[in-house]
Amino acid sequence: MSETSNAYPSLEPVLTTSELAAHLRVPVQTILDLRHAHRGPRGFRVGREMRYRLSEVQAWVEAMEAHDHAAYVVEGVVR
Repeated sequence: MSETSNAYPSLEPVLTTSELAAHLRVPVQTILDLRHAHRGPRGFRVGREMRYRLSEVQAWVEAMEAHDHAAYVVEGVVR
């Protein structure tokens, strides 16, 4: 992230698709595929590039964790 994210404390930091992919350690194509399937994090366009609020990414990750946990509980396997 750039240093300008601290210059405007009222604005929430955002990630580009490339930054999100690097953070999650997945290929950029994985993020693009998830978004195309409407299973990716909510984002918004700035010109041609998507941006993702950190809070939206966190909520998306937590939702995936909850979904996975629920699947294990249904199968009778609790971790």
